[in-house]
Amino acid sequence: MQHRHLGTSGLKVSEIIYGNWLTHASQVQDKQAIETVHAALDGGITTFDTADVYANQAAETVLGTALKGQRREGLEILTKVYWPVAEKGPNDVGLGRKHIMESINGSLNRLNTDYVDLYQAHRFDYETPLEETMQAFADLVRMGKVLYVGVSEWTADQIRQGQALATQMGYRLISNQPQYSMLWRIVEGEVVPASKELGLSQIVWSPLAQGVLTGKYLPNAELPKDSRAADSEIGGFMEKFMTEDTLTRVQKLKPLAEELSLTMAQFGIAWVLQNQNVAAAIVGASKPEQIASNVAAVGVEIPAETMKKVDEILGSAVVTDPSLTKSPNPRPTGQ
Repeated sequence: MQHRHLGTSGLKVSEIIYGNWLTHASQVQDKQAIETVHAALDGGITTFDTADVYANQAAETVLGTALKGQRREGLEILTKVYWPVAEKGPNDVGLGRKHIMESINGSLNRLNTDYVDLYQAHRFDYETPLEETMQAFADLVRMGKVLYVGVSEWTADQIRQGQALATQMGYRLISNQPQYSMLWRIVEGEVVPASKELGLSQIVWSPLAQGVLTGKYLPNAELPKDSRAADSEIGGFMEKFMTEDTLTRVQKLKPLAEELSLTMAQFGIAWVLQNQNVAAAIVGASKPEQIASNVAAVGVEIPAETMKKVDEILGSAVVTDPSLTKSPNPRPTGQ
């Protein structure tokens, strides 16, 4: 395993980060989830990403149980705040001071830790003054409950505004967590340049486009049973990638992966890690053996000519529109 700094901070994270969205307390039984976390540790992964909203707080509990007994100083634990949780009352959502302060206490309790290494604003909150949000994060840093602060799916302008306020308050944003893969590159045009300028780096989720880049989905074929695309609750995240044209193009990537003696999944992760401003890729896993396979992508160097071929093969299937980086719109006035 290799480690990289997050932005210009002193915090290092493993290039492969274990994430438990859609798995812990959901698709995977607790015993198997714990075994998979231990496989991640055995593979050299030291960084673990979760969020209070995953399985409505239960995923944090599973992760906390799985990491129990590990040397805390040797881990980087990341979680997030924003989405509705618990009983989903009027203050159980957003980035207001009340929700942030109550959420961190809940997360720390579920994760069995006194602090989190990185606390992330899971989306931008249009309904709360940004000054209030950034001040709450500043206070958590001073309390020692949070060591570093990051954001997720913020636009370039939002990152600029947030960083300006954070700097005034004596701390810095160090990371952004966007969706990013060979097929989904909407951060390249605006978010990545702004992040490089302001000292943030990207921790990317869905580096395999929810499994599409593994090549297991064939054009004009039935969906594999028990796959994410076949799950009515998850499949909606994948619709944009499940066109005949995109699936056909993805199949043409297989020879490129084979030339490097990589699986399609390893190729997709290695591609992400080779791109500018990316510090780490978040991978999920339902089985320990999947972790071992993903870790093999670390340290792989893809030749420039191969990177160029990826672009040529995927062509118009690649999504680059920066306007697709967005958070839920505010409620209409009066609601």
